Amino acid sequence: MEHYTWDKMEKEVLSSTIARKIISGEKAMVAQVFLAKGAVVPEHHHESEQITYILEGALQFQIDGKEIVVSAGQVLRIPSHMPHAAVALEDTLDLDIFSPIRQDWLAKDDAYLRK
Repeated sequence: MEHYTWDKMEKEVLSSTIARKIISGEKAMVAQVFLAKGAVVPEHHHESEQITYILEGALQFQIDGKEIVVSAGQVLRIPSHMPHAAVALEDTLDLDIFSPIRQDWLAKDDAYLRK
């Protein structure tokens, strides 16, 4: 068992507009992702199924040939291997849940976010 307090965790700064905090188990991972208005998450895909819960703000996703805005209080489920991209329409805090875990995030091998 491990117990965490988000407010006591250090933010990992990926770029001038994106930062995150990660908690990972063996089979699932959760992350707080902080995106400043205008932040761009370039198109990418991964093995993990992703559930994105917007706590504050709004993200505009490009996924499966569609554009969808996900706002505070809304959740988007992204299937495994589905290419997707996003733009922060305002300062945004989202909670991303992944299964299986994102080894690239843990190894800091996620250059697409670090531009």
